[in-house]
Amino acid sequence: MIKIAITDDHPLLLEGLKNILSQQENFAVVGCYSSARELFTGLESQILEVLLLDINLSDGNSIDLIKPILKKYPDTQIIMLSVHNEFAVINSTLEEGAMGYIQKNALVTEIISGIQTILRGERFLCPQTKKIVEMKTNSGLNAVPKLTRREKEILMEASLGLTTIQIADKLCISPHTVESHRKNLIVKFKTSNLSTAIKLAMEYGLVRP
Repeated sequence: MIKIAITDDHPLLLEGLKNILSQQENFAVVGCYSSARELFTGLESQILEVLLLDINLSDGNSIDLIKPILKKYPDTQIIMLSVHNEFAVINSTLEEGAMGYIQKNALVTEIISGIQTILRGERFLCPQTKKIVEMKTNSGLNAVPKLTRREKEILMEASLGLTTIQIADKLCISPHTVESHRKNLIVKFKTSNLSTAIKLAMEYGLVRP
């Protein structure tokens, strides 16, 4: 039996996927988790062949979880489940080591096919995702920016409308340091202003309102 776990913070989707996959011959859903914390606890007691992993969890961005999971459990193959159709998000998950990427509005047969494909050692992209990857141009982000803890803090405070001086006072750093981080963030997100960088960071789940 192929042991599968599902991690998603939407109970209906979690239960629906569990019921569908459990009906498939040779598939056994051995774990359902709604958060990163639950997932890591579950992985300690259950060896998996396949992990279906939602990108945006309530307690973290799953792109950052891929490498730690694979480092500790190298025999587990990961398929990302996502509502994101941006190339930067897709590419980031694949670069981190995910073997598959499936949109949440994909057909159930595509999910089953994805599991079967990665178990053969082949990468799987659902048709929507494959089209996005093939149409990628040289413009825009190639991957979701990796942010430092301080950069995330500054994005969060800026998203609340705080000025440079207010952010500096709150974080106990100099206004010059805040401005330096703001400029770096604009460069990382390839935008012309911090407002757009904040918007993208929230869309990617790097900063939560």
